[in-house]
Amino acid sequence: MEKQRKHRTTEERIAEIDTKIEAHKNNIVTLEARKKAILTPRSRKAPLSMSAVLKKAKEKGYTAKDIAKKLDIEY
Repeated sequence: MEKQRKHRTTEERIAEIDTKIEAHKNNIVTLEARKKAILTPRSRKAPLSMSAVLKKAKEKGYTAKDIAKKLDIEY
């Protein structure tokens, strides 16, 4: 026996379309965010170097003994 196809009401069809529209809007928002991330350059900070760290430590008044003590280095 063959089952007869159920016909959907106009409201059901519209609800399905609205659901699809909402899903596509969410996809568009996601894609716009990705596009913005690509167009926005990242800040380029210089890598941290030992000389920069030691220079800053000297400016702050740390001695070599203070730094060694913080690093648990026997001198």
